[in-house]
Amino acid sequence: MAKAFKTSIVSANDLFVGDVVYMNSGGGWTRKLAEAAIAHTPDEGETLMGRAAPQQAKVVGPYLAEVALDDDGRPFPTHFREKFRTRGPSTRTDLGKQAINPERREPLAASGGI
Repeated sequence: MAKAFKTSIVSANDLFVGDVVYMNSGGGWTRKLAEAAIAHTPDEGETLMGRAAPQQAKVVGPYLAEVALDDDGRPFPTHFREKFRTRGPSTRTDLGKQAINPERREPLAASGGI
């Protein structure tokens, strides 16, 4: 039996910098999860992945990542791996890019997943 589709975003890594990036509604890439385009249906997910596929000169490893939506309709990760990726490249919030990124981060406490 096929797995039921869950609300998703496209996540990848910037080919030159290595940062985690998310496809936005314009088909470009953003480092802010809140700006990610959201697929609510399998068809929307296929459309987003179709936009990501030809961008191999910009990103590597695009895939659909399941998310939930907060009260404001912004996506947040539901799987441990994706929660961890929002914090990178270090889990120390006082260093590097994560120290200057004001984007809200979800707690690492597992809510399912692995």
